Amino acid sequence: MYTTTRCGDCRLAKRFLDERSIDYQEINLDDHPEAIEIVLKATGGRRQVPTFDINGRFVTASPFNRQELAEALGLHP
Repeated sequence: MYTTTRCGDCRLAKRFLDERSIDYQEINLDDHPEAIEIVLKATGGRRQVPTFDINGRFVTASPFNRQELAEALGLHP
């Protein structure tokens, strides 16, 4: 999960994952600016976070949408 420190959607996404006890690795672009290139490539040139790498498939969740993230993760409501 690619995030930034000030991203409200990132906080919502982390809460969503934590509530479901879903493990994730957070890569904060503020701390790891070299990862910005990965996000830009995955999002067609936009610095859009949160961006998820789900088994090699990139998914953005901005604005955050619980249902869309659940579907991307293969979760059922």
